[in-house]
Amino acid sequence: MSDHQPFDGWTRDDLAALVREYLLAGHLIDRAGMPHLIGPYGRDGMAAVAIDEWMGASPVYTRRMQRALGFEGDDVTTVFKGMQLDIGAPPQFMDFRYTVHDADRGEFQLAHCGALMDVEPMGDDFVTAMCHHIEDPTFDATALATHPGARVRPVHRPPRVPADRHPHCHWTLEIDRSVPPRPDPDVTRRIAGSQAAAAVLPVRGTAAGGGRDDYAGPLDPDLRLESFSHSTLCTLAAEVALQGQLLAMSFLAAVEDRHGHSAAVDVGVRQFAGVAGVVAGRLATLLDAPRNLDGVARVLHLHPGLAPGGYVEVRTRRTPDAVQVDLLDCPALHEDGLDSWAGLLAGGSDLPLVAAAQAVDPSAVVRRLEPDEGGPDGDATVVRWEVTQGTGPAPELPEVTLTRFSTGADFVLQ
Repeated sequence: MSDHQPFDGWTRDDLAALVREYLLAGHLIDRAGMPHLIGPYGRDGMAAVAIDEWMGASPVYTRRMQRALGFEGDDVTTVFKGMQLDIGAPPQFMDFRYTVHDADRGEFQLAHCGALMDVEPMGDDFVTAMCHHIEDPTFDATALATHPGARVRPVHRPPRVPADRHPHCHWTLEIDRSVPPRPDPDVTRRIAGSQAAAAVLPVRGTAAGGGRDDYAGPLDPDLRLESFSHSTLCTLAAEVALQGQLLAMSFLAAVEDRHGHSAAVDVGVRQFAGVAGVVAGRLATLLDAPRNLDGVARVLHLHPGLAPGGYVEVRTRRTPDAVQVDLLDCPALHEDGLDSWAGLLAGGSDLPLVAAAQAVDPSAVVRRLEPDEGGPDGDATVVRWEVTQGTGPAPELPEVTLTRFSTGADFVLQ
């Protein structure tokens, strides 16, 4: 199986369900990383990384999505469309409700905020850090990707008073047309210069079966992914997986800037392992995959942490008694001055692959091989792993258990 997105035979409903999982998976990247910062660096240290993490990645992937789905513009509608397809706002878990008043004025509310449900039990100081200190600059960064005069401002936001206040928060978006163009912040420019930002993703899918080929026209406040065509949903899956790669890269860069390269690698591996395991388990449920090596092969073949093809090239192959996983030479291994998840794997970190495999089959054992062991194409293979079935279930990795703190880990998408 050399094609990383094997969607032949998938229905539009199947693909839409997968894209929703990918959007939630991208959101969990942040949730998997932040607990590893709070202990050594405190709440303020965590918040500082989160601000640069989202400010670095969000404007970059927002513009990519505008181009990919044909809705580039400079108005409120363009901003809101991007937010509907953003891993920072996975539908249902983050239940955004949008209203467009005119080209320069709009508002949105969160009828349900899964991120708030995660943080609220930690107390008002953590809620304020997320809903004030982090949201203020990062909401603006996302909006500024569309127009330099865009500003997002709160009508109300948590901490909630009263404690059961609904909607959870309410914001306005206004665009000041008098503001001239200006350069992106340094953190954004750094991520915009990456191989990931420039990646050209292969066109997948089929033109048959109807559905929308773009998101031109007015905002659909109740956008249903099933309305898109098969090929567009394949594009969405690839772009959303790339959003996750960009966010992880931005997270690693923010940690390295403050605490050094070794700290970034250490935290990044644990982050990747945590989200890899939780997402693999969710994908196994979505796909009704067997909890054996067949299921491991199927889930790894679709895991967004090993995607998208065109940026990360991973080949999975089922042999009679194992699953062979090859990381091939690819753009993700050639980032200049930036770390990527694929780079962490190539550098010797097997934990994320262990987490993903054992989330499907708890008895799975992962062994790193020499690139020329176990099959053909050794010249193109940078790292090769073999996944076999062990004698008994392994305990869940602590990185995965910690990521399950997020209510998104078990959130049921409709």
